[in-house]
Amino acid sequence: MLESSRKELRISSMRDKVSPAEWQCRVDTAAAYRLVAMYGMDDMGANHISMRIPGEGHNFLINPYGMQYEEITASSLIKIDEHGNVLAKPDYGDFDFGINRAGFVIHSAIHTAREDANCVIHTHTWPGMAISSLECGLLPLTQTAMRFLKIAYHDFNGVVLDMSEQERLVRDLGTANSMILKNHGLLVTGATVGEAFNWLHRLEKSCFAQLAAMACNTPLNKVPEHVLEQTWNNYQPKTRRPFGVMEWPGLLRKLDRQNPGYDT
Repeated sequence: MLESSRKELRISSMRDKVSPAEWQCRVDTAAAYRLVAMYGMDDMGANHISMRIPGEGHNFLINPYGMQYEEITASSLIKIDEHGNVLAKPDYGDFDFGINRAGFVIHSAIHTAREDANCVIHTHTWPGMAISSLECGLLPLTQTAMRFLKIAYHDFNGVVLDMSEQERLVRDLGTANSMILKNHGLLVTGATVGEAFNWLHRLEKSCFAQLAAMACNTPLNKVPEHVLEQTWNNYQPKTRRPFGVMEWPGLLRKLDRQNPGYDT
């Protein structure tokens, strides 16, 4: 047994050390981490969900590198600025968690460039990685996938550790809310945690459905271009309520039943 496995994880509460707005961000972001794990979209302690703190410029919350998604709490999240400086983190007991370099590079770039991208989620799910490795990318095969008709793409340039990658990430994302990182994984943004989770969940389903359809080794149905555009348009903000508004309260109730404690 590794020595580190015998250490005790104790997280001191941050509730009385932060503003009410930051605490609410912490609760929602911790919930998103646990929900991503609950839906099987985590990769142990890898990947990241970040949330910009209202009224604090480009400061945002991100996970402590080494904790599992299913055990993230509001107090465990680390607050950093766009330069990667740690502004606030709790006492972790026998551990001294920091932040993942790749997470900082990716998330700080998007939070700084996109004022509407308050929440950013990046995953390495197997359906997402599989689609990211296909030359055809994500195909508009299903109604759900048609929501991503104009999804962005970013070429693979190695592990995202170099700050020079930020300019390319921002350029390729543009104004989109979702992007496939080729040969890598998925990335989504949202004005709220609930909206970002909704984008991720639907993108994951679209990837899964495409792989299942392609595995049948039979011709795929083609949808006329004007129908694709019409369907995509029905998913746009001007034609419907913001994503996540209806679902998020129910997701929190589900989490309260199945994995409570995220709000501590």
